[in-house]
Amino acid sequence: MKYNFDELINRRGTDSVKYDMIPEKYQDEKYLSMWVADMDFRTPPFVIDAITNRLKQGILGYTIPSSHYYNTVSKWLKHRFDFDVKSEELHYLPGIVPGIFHAIACFTKRGDKVMIQSPVYHPFRYVTIGSDRECISAPLKIADDGQMSIDFETIEEKIADCSLFILCNPHNPGGKVWNEEDLKHLAHICKKNNVLVVSDEIHADMTMAPFHHTPFAKTCEEARTNSITLMSPSKTFNIPGMVTSYAIVFEENLRKKFYDYINLNHVAMGNVFSCNVVEACYSIEGENWLNQMLTYLKGNIDYVFNFLKKNCPKIGGMRPNASFLIFLDNRKLNLSQKELVSFYNDEARVYINDGSIFGSQGNGFIRMNIAAPFSVVKQAMKQIKEAYDKRF
Repeated sequence: MKYNFDELINRRGTDSVKYDMIPEKYQDEKYLSMWVADMDFRTPPFVIDAITNRLKQGILGYTIPSSHYYNTVSKWLKHRFDFDVKSEELHYLPGIVPGIFHAIACFTKRGDKVMIQSPVYHPFRYVTIGSDRECISAPLKIADDGQMSIDFETIEEKIADCSLFILCNPHNPGGKVWNEEDLKHLAHICKKNNVLVVSDEIHADMTMAPFHHTPFAKTCEEARTNSITLMSPSKTFNIPGMVTSYAIVFEENLRKKFYDYINLNHVAMGNVFSCNVVEACYSIEGENWLNQMLTYLKGNIDYVFNFLKKNCPKIGGMRPNASFLIFLDNRKLNLSQKELVSFYNDEARVYINDGSIFGSQGNGFIRMNIAAPFSVVKQAMKQIKEAYDKRF
């Protein structure tokens, strides 16, 4: 089946976070909403069919993940990443961030230190601080061309007093796919210091050729026995409102402690549609849709970077290896962060994420979501150029 990613769908006035939760003045149609990480592509028809078929049963009662659900997830992980995961090593979770919260609550105590790598997905910091833990950053190195790399020296300096490390793999907002060597190095440091790794791998399926996603727990025995992996089809198939995440834990004692904690807190069942939707996504039809979507996204990304190079040369950044998010580097514009955000939101009329929410290392950056019909991306770049030409 050939899918249409050019279709324009009006989401305003539908209680959409992306369109209806932003300040009222930006809800006007002249402003393009390109911030929060959900896509403007229609949710795939096989997902809608799975929901419809479930509704036909006629009762929206309590449901549990079936053996078919776990087998489907296991087969998908093997097929996509050559990642061998048994059904008993999987567990349903009500979202990636709730999964991180529960891991913090289960394996650390108040006052403990949790390490992150800024700039990084901001809920890592929010959920840590909100849990009365201290958030320690080992900032990523950001080169002049926007390329990111891990600062292992700083990690070694700061990690001794930490209890838990939250890894973003692939990285958000940078879109960086970490290589196996770096992941092994990180695994060794964390194991040596008795620091548990929680690896957020929600963008794994969105890795674009020629890059390949390597699950952290797959890299070596130190990673396998000292980590909790969190994954979900929610970003990939544009179903974040369905709450369809899961955990992977290999080490038996670690797994028992975490999964018992989840079960005792009654967050193990999910909504009535969750498992059916995952089964629909993790199928031959799902992979066909995914491949077409990634090809379309790559076209959008190529257009953005080619356009900026030609028309707005002071704006750059790292071309993402994975995901539909671009972390644009605006440091050469010499604007304060407040001025930079206003430049995009008010002058270009493109509503974006302020890079500073990902940590102070995000100053000078903004995050833009290009998972939209090409006509929208093209219009956004036109508006950015017009604002750029007036100011620079």
